[in-house]
Amino acid sequence: MSELSHVDREGRARMVDVSAKADTTRIAVAAGELQTTAEVIALVRAEGMPKADVLSTARLAGIAGAKKTSELIPLCHQLALSSVKVEFGFTETSITVEATAKTKGPTGVEMEALTAVAVAGLTLHDMVKAVDPAAVMNGVRLVTKEGGKHGHWVRPEVRGDNVSAPTPADAASAEVESAPPVTTAAADVRANGNAGALGVAGVATLAEAESVGTQDISRTAVVVVASTGSAAGTRTDTTGPVLADWLTSRGFSVRGPLVYADADIAAGLTDALSGAPAFIVTTGGTGASPTDATPEATRAVLDRELPGVADAIRQRGTAKFPLAALSRGVAGLAGRTVVVNLPGSPGGVKDGIAVLEPLLDHLLAQVAGGGNHE
Repeated sequence: MSELSHVDREGRARMVDVSAKADTTRIAVAAGELQTTAEVIALVRAEGMPKADVLSTARLAGIAGAKKTSELIPLCHQLALSSVKVEFGFTETSITVEATAKTKGPTGVEMEALTAVAVAGLTLHDMVKAVDPAAVMNGVRLVTKEGGKHGHWVRPEVRGDNVSAPTPADAASAEVESAPPVTTAAADVRANGNAGALGVAGVATLAEAESVGTQDISRTAVVVVASTGSAAGTRTDTTGPVLADWLTSRGFSVRGPLVYADADIAAGLTDALSGAPAFIVTTGGTGASPTDATPEATRAVLDRELPGVADAIRQRGTAKFPLAALSRGVAGLAGRTVVVNLPGSPGGVKDGIAVLEPLLDHLLAQVAGGGNHE
C-alpha cells in the first residue's frame, strides 16, 4: 500500500520537500456542480438574482480561492499561478463548475483547481441562498492533471448521479495573466489532494469518493465551442448545450461544452484530446471569416480524414440554406478519437446531429476495431 507523503515516520503531518524536483509545466482540471431548483437556474441565466451578477462574482471568487490555496490547505506549497480559468454551465436544475489551473514549478497544481471549484461553488450558494437555501454543492473532483514525472492522468472513474461528468452550457470564463496555451504535459499530484479539497469545500465525504463505477471509454465524448464572444461572456452559446444533451441521451459521458475563443481553438482541441475520448464534436469557427480557425486546428491533430462525413453535413445544410456551403468543417480520426466539426449555428448543429445520428455508433465501433463490415 502506498504511503501518505504528508505524514512522517512518526505519524506527524509534514510539508513535502520539493526542492529536488524539476520545474515543469503543470495543469489541472477540476469540476463540481451546485444542485438547486429550476427557478434559480432561470433567475441566474436572466441575471435576476437579488445579488446581481452571480456567475461573474463566483468566477472571481474561484480565481481568488485558487490564489489563496496554500493559506487554506495547510500543507500545500505556495505556487506562482500562470493561469486560472473558471467556467460555468447549466442543466435544468444545476450549475456546473469547471476550473483549470496552470503553473510552472516543482509540484502539482491540482489543489488550486479543486479549491477554485469549491470556492466558486460556495459563492454560488451564497448568491442563490435567498431563493434556495437548500442548494447543495456536489462532486468536487479532479478531472485531469498534467506535468511532472508521473505522466498524463485522467480520472478513470465516474460517480453516481450527483457527481456525473459536467455538461456546462453557456460557458463563460475568466483568466488571470493567462500563459500561452500548453500543448504537452503530464501530472504530479500532491498526495491526499482529493481529501483536502473535500475538506475545504465542505460538500462531499471520503465515503462518497469510494462509491465509484468504471467509465466506458467507448462512450466518452467532449463538446468544444469555438466562440470568441461566448468565451468572453458577451454572448450566450446555444449550440454546445444541444450537442451535450444529445450525446448524453445516447448514453455518452460528456465533458463540456468547453468554450474557447476562436484564436485559442487549437488549445481547446488539445484539451479535449487529453483524455482520449471516443468522440469530439466542435461547433463554430468553420466559416470564411479571418478569425475562423477550427478546420485548420482540427487538421493539425488528425491522422486520417473522413471527408464523406463532412460533405454529408454540408450537403444536408445546403439543401435548405445555400450559405451552408461556406462551411469548411472537417471530420477525421486523431488516433482512436473521432473528431467532427459542425457550424456554429443552431441549424448547422441540427443538420450535423441528423447526419451523425444513424452512423456514429457504427463509426465508433469500426475505429475501436469492431463494427459490421458485411
